[in-house]
Amino acid sequence: MKILYFAWMRERVGKAEEDVTPPAEVATVAQLVEWLAGRGEEYAHAFANPKIVRAAIDRTHVKPDAPIAGAREIAFFPPMTGG
Repeated sequence: MKILYFAWMRERVGKAEEDVTPPAEVATVAQLVEWLAGRGEEYAHAFANPKIVRAAIDRTHVKPDAPIAGAREIAFFPPMTGG
C-alpha cells in the first residue's frame, strides 16, 4: 500500500510517500501507526503523539480503529485548522 505524509509529518519522516507492506497482524490505522513508529527515529518523531495524527484511507477520513485491509492509499497529516 502507498503511504502519504503531509505537512510536518512529511518533514519529520523525510519523504512525501512510500510503498510499504506491513505485517499481517497490522490490521488497523492505529496498529499501522505503531508499526511505522518502530521503523526508525524519523518515524518515531513523526508519530510521537499519535492522538493528534489524522488519517485517510483512499481519500476518506478515518478513525484510528479503521481497518486497513484492501487500502490502496493511506495518508497521514497533522490536525488542520480553518481559514
